[in-house]
Amino acid sequence: MKLVETPLLDCYIIEPTLFEDERGYFYEKFNEKTFQNLTGIAARFVQDNISKSSYGVLRGIHLQKGEHAQAKLVSCIEGSVWDVAVDLRRDSPSFGQWFGVELSAENKKQLYIPRGFGHGFSVLSETAIFAYKCDNYYNKESEGGLLWNDTTIGIDWKLPTNDIILSDKDKIQATFTDGNF
Repeated sequence: MKLVETPLLDCYIIEPTLFEDERGYFYEKFNEKTFQNLTGIAARFVQDNISKSSYGVLRGIHLQKGEHAQAKLVSCIEGSVWDVAVDLRRDSPSFGQWFGVELSAENKKQLYIPRGFGHGFSVLSETAIFAYKCDNYYNKESEGGLLWNDTTIGIDWKLPTNDIILSDKDKIQATFTDGNF
């Protein structure tokens, strides 16, 4: 595995080592010891989530607040997504900044998103299956979010605006200046 730093403090791209031959390929998607050696993070993932979405779906920007905050290791196991992390840790030097990376079944990259970050993705392919490893359990009362098109943050979702499909919840999230994320 290879670690690639991003402009956001503590947020990393993980690129697997792929072993290919005439039969296909093999790679180790996650190994706790290797992950800790690469990142210095002793993550203990306790919940795996999978979502399937069609082209144009934008999910986010979501987070869990307080004691239920979650770090995530995310990947796209079918199709392709534009994955976005937003640093919402007020004491961080990268507070208010975002980073995006294409995650796909083809490139097999993963993104590690620490606690205190908002997260979202837009689906670039006809369909996509997205996987999340979380280091804390989901808690509905601790949900938070940031408006997907917040002008202060200015995320490029890599989709024409007319193609974006949102949930009702994602249409009314807080703005960055509200600070209620």
